[in-house]
Amino acid sequence: MSAADLDDVVHVEAGIYPFPWTHGNFADSLRSGYSCWVLRDGAGALQTYAIVMLALDEAHLLNLSVAREFQGSGLGWRTLEWVAQVSRGHGARTMLLEVRPSNPSRYASTSAMGSSASVYAAVLPGHRWREDAIVMRVTL
Repeated sequence: MSAADLDDVVHVEAGIYPFPWTHGNFADSLRSGYSCWVLRDGAGALQTYAIVMLALDEAHLLNLSVAREFQGSGLGWRTLEWVAQVSRGHGARTMLLEVRPSNPSRYASTSAMGSSASVYAAVLPGHRWREDAIVMRVTL
């Protein structure tokens, strides 16, 4: 991911989340030196993107999203596996991520990786309410 990708990333993000990250959130991630990736198809359409903060032997998956038109194709799962592999290559032994309980496909895919999970309340913004988060730790 580079600054040139941000308009497309923000557009996809706004199309799939009720409370999306802002252009500034993504720009800050790039400036902070987080590992940020995009995947585009042969025509240049943005399919998926991911942002990971690597610290010592742990990776924290901050955002992994699939454009609406590519959802349900297994691309999210393959991207998650790839991010885990890259993180492992950078010395990460575990990966943390937060999943909304209202996102059953994300929960199922991370559970399939053999993660442990705990729930903490009222941290992810929702429409007129705040949704709990399932915090998952995956051993890489």
